[in-house]
Amino acid sequence: MANGIVIIDKPAGWTSQDVTAKLRGVFHQKRIGHGGTLDPMATGVLPVFVGRATRAVEFFEHADKEYIAGLRLGVRTDTEDITGNVLQQQPVCVTESQLRQVLLRFTGRQSQLPPMYSAVKIGGKKLYELARAGKTVERAPRTVTVFSLELLSGSGADWTFRVHCSKGTYVRTLCADIGDALGCGGCMSSLRRTRAGGYTLDQAVCLDGLIRQPDPEACLLPVDSLFSDRPACHVSAGQEQRLRNGADVRIPGLHNGEYRVYSPQGDFLLLGRWEDGTLTTVKSFFEVN
Repeated sequence: MANGIVIIDKPAGWTSQDVTAKLRGVFHQKRIGHGGTLDPMATGVLPVFVGRATRAVEFFEHADKEYIAGLRLGVRTDTEDITGNVLQQQPVCVTESQLRQVLLRFTGRQSQLPPMYSAVKIGGKKLYELARAGKTVERAPRTVTVFSLELLSGSGADWTFRVHCSKGTYVRTLCADIGDALGCGGCMSSLRRTRAGGYTLDQAVCLDGLIRQPDPEACLLPVDSLFSDRPACHVSAGQEQRLRNGADVRIPGLHNGEYRVYSPQGDFLLLGRWEDGTLTTVKSFFEVN
């Protein structure tokens, strides 16, 4: 049975759910989930968790992301990207220097209003469902962090920038807000995710290539790759058995924190937390007999 994480270079026009639905057939596995939704127009890094690896999705929820985004100035749309209905168009007279100055204002912790065309739920309804019904509702702003904004190229109305941001940041809202700050309005013209957590485009496989792959399981990364920033801890056979039975184990000499825990044979067992000499299970990933 397939277990692991595959990094998909999501094609434009596919929803993240479309990708997971397709991969259920590819891997012959019902237990599949993705980490970090991408809009249909967006491309790039989409981690997909297969089999028992789906138990790790919760640890990916707070991962930071990096994107290369296209900004079109002078155009406001109802979706805050070029796929939406145009609400307003204005002439653009913006210099590179002016844009760089405005980008500085959008770096750091800031409040961002979720767009109406988003999957945020209010009163049990997703905002995009309300928006498609012609409704606009009050939304609470969210605090997000833009760690860096780097202008890459552009002129006139079209520019490209790289953004490194926290979970929950809407890049199309960032584009719209930048356009408003410049006084001409703006929307997102393209989006490519280049990194999600510790996974990058270098590790990604295209969806068509994976579908044609004779052995798609060869493209799976081990689930412990998600926890590569935690130190490793190897336990004895007796300690392994106690951990498999849900008990804590005493291990001296470690530092307080989380660890990747391995069996004597090197099999990844679980994510554990060591504190004051005792190792406890945070989440297990071994097969249950």
